[in-house]
Amino acid sequence: MKARSFPLSHITDREIDLNDFAGSSGFLFVREGVGFAAVGISARLNAHDARELLKGIEHSPADTPVGVGPIMFGSIPFDTKRAADFILPKVTLCKTREGDTWVTVIDDATFPALTDLASISENTQFTARDGVAVPIYLKAVETARDAVRNGILTKAVIARDVFVDSTAPVDIHALLLRLRDSFGTSYRYSFDGFVGASPELLVAIHNDEISSHPLAGTTPRTGDPVKDEALAKQLVASTKNQIEHRVVIDMVHDTLLPHCSYLDWEEEPSVVQVANVQHLGTRLIGKLSEPRVHVLDAALALSPTPALGGFPREQALQLIAQHEGMDRDKYGGAIGWFDRHGNGVFAVAIRCAQFNEARTQARLFAGGGIVADSDPSEELAETQAKLQAMLAAIMQP
Repeated sequence: MKARSFPLSHITDREIDLNDFAGSSGFLFVREGVGFAAVGISARLNAHDARELLKGIEHSPADTPVGVGPIMFGSIPFDTKRAADFILPKVTLCKTREGDTWVTVIDDATFPALTDLASISENTQFTARDGVAVPIYLKAVETARDAVRNGILTKAVIARDVFVDSTAPVDIHALLLRLRDSFGTSYRYSFDGFVGASPELLVAIHNDEISSHPLAGTTPRTGDPVKDEALAKQLVASTKNQIEHRVVIDMVHDTLLPHCSYLDWEEEPSVVQVANVQHLGTRLIGKLSEPRVHVLDAALALSPTPALGGFPREQALQLIAQHEGMDRDKYGGAIGWFDRHGNGVFAVAIRCAQFNEARTQARLFAGGGIVADSDPSEELAETQAKLQAMLAAIMQP
């Protein structure tokens, strides 16, 4: 298998938007204009085989920027005992940190023609319904809270799902553009009908630099700057949210530190505003020691983080499996890419929807960290706030 890469300017003077290139049936992973869009599948493999296949691909030219060249894109499921799912795209359009646009093609793949943007018919109707029944969700929250109070757990994350049915197929291209408007600083992604905009960086490796930006602890946004500032101050002052956040930071730090010559992190969490919620976030950045850890290995070691599972991990995952009442599938795992050199980016798979093949049904997810002071009704309200932005993006004409 061979791959060749070249600047987009070699075939067109036109600037191509990554969203337009991915369209409704392609693949997308982008944040603030940096990332890639791709079409076609040259190979579909589990994590181990995907990594091995990349090693054997002949790539020219050999010296290209990070992210340019053959890459594997896919998802690590919430249950990491299940196989991860990665694809090698036929044609990839990459926009680098430096602002350049490159094309990578596998074997004899041809550059595709762009399709026109569709829109939702004004007559399309939507209905939403709970997946997990609310009483089951509330009971699971109580069970997790009691486990924390009894010293069995430090934290557990309980989630629920909502189904949205439409009378006409949802146009994924249009949805991604709306998510760009609502989640401008998030990692927007589209992978086989799994679509979302994650504000949370699980791990990224760029040559010898490694970074992560865990989020945990949530409060709503109202649209009123004064009220939002007051809510943000309450979030920072909240013992419950600080405990929830600290558990995540400690785990991420302890997992990455052995691979680093140094690893710095913010002394105090900052407030990260996303669509209609705000989170506590702490950025970590370090320099890798030799031999360098592969980004896929780092993502597998971190996933699921305490921000989506809990701590201690195994006990929390067991409680989730017994009481949550649903199969999370890709939700709560990781979504991202890696290259043959071990560079790549993985975001936590949240703020997402899994569409059926006909694109007439979407399954949405939201959860929250449960600690000793958690109140079930407040946790339910938090999930509703987290679901709202994706619900609005799907139902908006």
